[in-house]
Amino acid sequence: MNAPLPEHIRKALETVTLDDKYSLDYGRAFMSGVQALVKLPMLQRQRDALAGRNTAGFISGYRGSPWAATTRRCGRPAST
Repeated sequence: MNAPLPEHIRKALETVTLDDKYSLDYGRAFMSGVQALVKLPMLQRQRDALAGRNTAGFISGYRGSPWAATTRRCGRPAST
């Protein structure tokens, strides 16, 4: 039998969403390697904006590469 969770942990778990790995500004977020690769350009863009830089990023990969999976994860289909 599992021990009951403390109240603060139970409340935190009630508010968790699948998008937290991309939207959390602090704390832990559990993610796969591809999800971490997606998060890196998002963090860099955020850092650049805080530094007053207007930058953009480009992610590309050949079909079957891990970067192709990253491109799909970013919301755009991998090029054929």
